[in-house]
Amino acid sequence: MAGTGFFGWLRSNSEHYLLIAAHQKLARTQGSPPPRPPKGAKEIFWLKVFAPTYALLPWPLRSRIMRAMPGSHRQTWAAPPRSQGPAV
Repeated sequence: MAGTGFFGWLRSNSEHYLLIAAHQKLARTQGSPPPRPPKGAKEIFWLKVFAPTYALLPWPLRSRIMRAMPGSHRQTWAAPPRSQGPAV
């Protein structure tokens, strides 16, 4: 699981079910067999409520929400090292 605690659980589930929703959408547009339908309340919530709601949010709002949550998506990355001559 990505991270620990509630935010790690939330991120892990979000990534998992958004990926399944993307597979479903791609299968519809390409005429391919879709993933199996959701089973149980948990899968129905994530695929029928969360994923469509998330897709409707404008990117600035999604980005603001992600930045507000603790996790690796808040990590700042070091600048790449400076090139020092030819690659070979």
